[in-house]
Amino acid sequence: MIEACRLTKMFGLLAAVNDVSIEVRQGDIFGMVGPDGAGKTTLLRMLCGLITPTSGAVTLFGGGQKNNRKPAGTFGYMPQRFSLYGDLTVWENIHFFGSLYGLSTKTIRERADEILEMTNLIEFKSRLADNLSGGMKQKLALTCALVARPRLLILDEPTFGVDPQSRKEFWKILYRLNRDGVTLLVSTPYMDEAELCKKVALMDGGKIAASGAPDFLKSQIPQKIMEIKADVKDLDFLENLPEVVEANVYGDKCHVSVNDTERAKAGITGLLSEKGIHIIYFEEITPSMEDVFVSLTGKEAV
Repeated sequence: MIEACRLTKMFGLLAAVNDVSIEVRQGDIFGMVGPDGAGKTTLLRMLCGLITPTSGAVTLFGGGQKNNRKPAGTFGYMPQRFSLYGDLTVWENIHFFGSLYGLSTKTIRERADEILEMTNLIEFKSRLADNLSGGMKQKLALTCALVARPRLLILDEPTFGVDPQSRKEFWKILYRLNRDGVTLLVSTPYMDEAELCKKVALMDGGKIAASGAPDFLKSQIPQKIMEIKADVKDLDFLENLPEVVEANVYGDKCHVSVNDTERAKAGITGLLSEKGIHIIYFEEITPSMEDVFVSLTGKEAV
C-alpha cells in the first residue's frame, strides 16, 4: 500500500526527516510512534503528497504515486489538528468534504449515516462542530476522512489531547475499520497505543530507530525488566547500583533493566532497606513499548 524509499526533508539545515524507508502492507495497522518533534507529521505529509521530499520517493498502491503525483487509489487523511469548520454542523462538514470527492448528496447522506452510527455521532448531526467535545471532534474528522470509503487511511496523532475513554472508543472504531478491509497508518506519541498496532516504527530525531511487530521489538531488548513499586516514587538512584543497567520512572513505578535478576533483586532490596523505603511489590515483567523505546534511543518515553 505504501512504500517510502530513503525519504529526507530538510528545512534549512534541519533534517526533519532523515533517510527514512518504510513499507505499509495491505491490512496493516501500522503505528508511527515517537515523541513530539520526532518527524512523524512531516513524514506523513510527504506520504500524502502535501509536501515535497528533499530526496527519496513515495509509492502508493503499488506504483501510482511518485512524490506529488496523484495515487492510483483512494486514501483518506486525518491531520493532526482539528481542521474542520466550527461554524458548520456535523452534517454540513461531512457534506462539504464529500462534495470535494465528487460524491452526490444522496451518496454522502447514506455513507454519513452509516459512519455516524458507527462513531456514535448520529444524534449530533445538527450540532455545530465548535460545540463538540474534543473526542467528538476527532470522530467527526474521521467521518469526513471516511466518506470517500478509502482503502488506506492515514491518521496523524488522532487521539492527541483526547480523554482516555474517548481514546479507547476511537481505537475500537479503527479496529472495526481494519476488520472491514481498511489499511491504517497511525502516528502517535503514546507508547501504549503502539501495543495496539500490528507493526510499529519507532521514530526519533527524524530517523527510524527500529521497526517490527511489538512482540518482536520487545524480544530485542537484551536485558530483563523488573518493575518496582515502593512508598517512594523517585527511585532513579537505583541506576547507581552495579547490578542495574538502567532505571526509569513510569508514574508511581520504576522499571530497572538488569542482566541477572536474582543478583539485582538482592542488591536493590538491600539498598532500599538501608534507606528505609518500603517495597510494595517487586517482580520481573514483560517489557513494554516504553522499555523498548528507552532501550533503543536512550530517552524517556512519552
